[in-house]
Amino acid sequence: MRPIRFNPVNVNTFERALDEFFKPNFSSPAFSGQKPMVNVVESDDNFKLEVAAPGLNKEDFKISIEKDQLIVSASREDKKEETTEKYARREFNFTSFKRSFYLPETINGEAIAANYENGILTLTLPKKEEAKEKGPRVVEVA
Repeated sequence: MRPIRFNPVNVNTFERALDEFFKPNFSSPAFSGQKPMVNVVESDDNFKLEVAAPGLNKEDFKISIEKDQLIVSASREDKKEETTEKYARREFNFTSFKRSFYLPETINGEAIAANYENGILTLTLPKKEEAKEKGPRVVEVA
């Protein structure tokens, strides 16, 4: 019996080709397993949350406040169907995410506002008056 020589290059090339074919595209808005990136910016009067969510419409978002949590979620389902004499093709695309943020006591939950423009959902979380940073105060010596 003659031994068969094992060639690992062919196996690795095939495995790499399969990995590339089935590898999810994380930059695609259709990939629902990925949570969007969020920037948090603080100013004297408020906090701003900037959620990167391209490819969605403002109607796709649901924003709610439950106890001390701000919950931002979105879902969108696209269906495309093409039918000819010889074949029918259907494509389904489902995008969804859910993020939650704990709100500190210094946030005025009644005045939170949201705006969606150019793929960025901006949430403005105003601070309560007592939480706003005040300027320096001079104390006089008696």
